[in-house]
Amino acid sequence: MDCIFCSIISGDIPSKKVYEDENLYAFYDIEPAAPTHVLIVPKKHIASIMDLTEEDAPLVGGILLGIQKIAKELGLEENGFRVVNNMGQHGGQTVFHIHFHLIGGRQLFGMV
Repeated sequence: MDCIFCSIISGDIPSKKVYEDENLYAFYDIEPAAPTHVLIVPKKHIASIMDLTEEDAPLVGGILLGIQKIAKELGLEENGFRVVNNMGQHGGQTVFHIHFHLIGGRQLFGMV
């Protein structure tokens, strides 16, 4: 499989890690949309939200709790932040490994 996020998770491609646990890897986006822009990626390769199964429910909950931990560590909870998931070509998904963008550090307007 040729997946850039799998290569980042395995360490084959360098990244600026923000958080890691047994199921998640989070790192700074190389093209940030705001002062803080972190990608949260499950270590399990799942192409998109549409490929999740019932057995992935604990993983999805873990992703949300991981986002919460990261937001707190980065000091985003007081002023707020945005969480984005792009699904499919029309949704703007460019890497087909499910991931979530944690964006903050400034006032956000409109859609990202």
